[in-house]
Amino acid sequence: MATTNVVTGGQYNYDVVRKFTIMTLVWGVVGMLVGVYIASELAYPFLNLDIPYITFGRLRPVHTGAVIFGFGGSALFATSYYIVQRTCQTRLFCSGLASFTFWGWQLIIVLAALGDVLGFSQGREYAEMAWPTDLLIAVVWVSYAVVYIGTVMKRKEPHIYVANWFYLAFILATALLHIFNNLAVPFSLTGSYSLFSGAQDAMTQWWYGHNAVGFFLTAAFLGMMYYFVPKQAGRPIYSYRLSIIHFWALIFLYMWAGTHHLHWTAIPDWTSTLAATFSIMLLLPSWGGMINGIMTLSGAWDKLRTDPIIRFMIVSLSFYGMSTFEGPMMSLKDVNALSHYTDWTIGHVHSGALGWVAMISFGALYHLIPRLWNTRIHSEKLINVHFWLATIGILLYIVPMWISGIMQGLMWRAFDDFGNLQYGFIETVIEMHRYYVFRALGGGVFLLGMVVMCYNMIVTIRSGNTRAAA
Repeated sequence: MATTNVVTGGQYNYDVVRKFTIMTLVWGVVGMLVGVYIASELAYPFLNLDIPYITFGRLRPVHTGAVIFGFGGSALFATSYYIVQRTCQTRLFCSGLASFTFWGWQLIIVLAALGDVLGFSQGREYAEMAWPTDLLIAVVWVSYAVVYIGTVMKRKEPHIYVANWFYLAFILATALLHIFNNLAVPFSLTGSYSLFSGAQDAMTQWWYGHNAVGFFLTAAFLGMMYYFVPKQAGRPIYSYRLSIIHFWALIFLYMWAGTHHLHWTAIPDWTSTLAATFSIMLLLPSWGGMINGIMTLSGAWDKLRTDPIIRFMIVSLSFYGMSTFEGPMMSLKDVNALSHYTDWTIGHVHSGALGWVAMISFGALYHLIPRLWNTRIHSEKLINVHFWLATIGILLYIVPMWISGIMQGLMWRAFDDFGNLQYGFIETVIEMHRYYVFRALGGGVFLLGMVVMCYNMIVTIRSGNTRAAA
């Protein structure tokens, strides 16, 4: 597979991009391996081995932290640092600070995982880290913002390409979300009391939790899509005007949708109704982005037959469209009454996480790595193998979770002729078992694809020449 020759002579700082790229692969394997293990624990609880440190409750945040912040975060650092240099035609601002963001971010992932395993947790979804780690996150993130914004400000290209707008929104919104969700009063080195309590605490957490999905796992990866899909396709983005409308609509609407996680709880009813309203409105900009990405291939659909990297990208956009239709639908109160607290939610999350986030990341990395090391991809056949393993793994995961979740919801609210609950909780658990086995199997197949990618990329990197790509 031919690659485009990169700029020589040290014009760009690719060293930090390479480091983040390698750690993306490492955290991908680690995070997905933990995910397969805890999925297996749910199907076969004896795998806990009566060891408290490897129970589902402690390993689950290790899994989410490693895949979201380790794998996803490292992919975003790598691609954003690459894209901002290429589109601004200038070297990364303050290389030393960029290097600090690499080492600081890796330390954060390790500290977060150790805290989870040892039981030091705030008990907040996607924000379990103890307060000292939270402070380190804030320092690293501000440094990231300085590097990124500084690079944009010293650009040689007057126009700011739309991918940079998405990355900028992701950086600024994540800082806002992290700081306000973690306002707390420490009482020890590892413990703290949240500044909020009760319903306010729940609303703050899910304002953070849903917007972590909205800005960390959606807006930022859309920035990735807006650069790598046109580059790999060799065509301009389908509609630049649509990309701008898509950006501003998405950024405005996402902030208000988080409380749809709290239907049927103690919060005021109007707040969750408002969140559901904004969730439905989100369908339009979300599908605008999906259509813009897919239609970039207009007139070049033959590339789907010959280019496996394009397949990753187009399938990721398809899953993005599907999950951004499913999410607003699940935010409707009538639907949520069935789906709330069930495995349907797990299926929805993973259709977005595996189908959208992971697949677009794989496509971007396959495009990026040979250019960073000035070489050719070792095996295009292995990219094809990875594509099919990933796609089959996703389907084996999410379809059983959809079936299990709908079944759970129906069983939980089934009544007999006397008005009593028809099924006990343990009966629903027994019925779920077979689907949990399939979920673990699907995760294992997806992990196998990740291992195939790592082998392919390790051989590719070993054949490379970083001096030529510097």
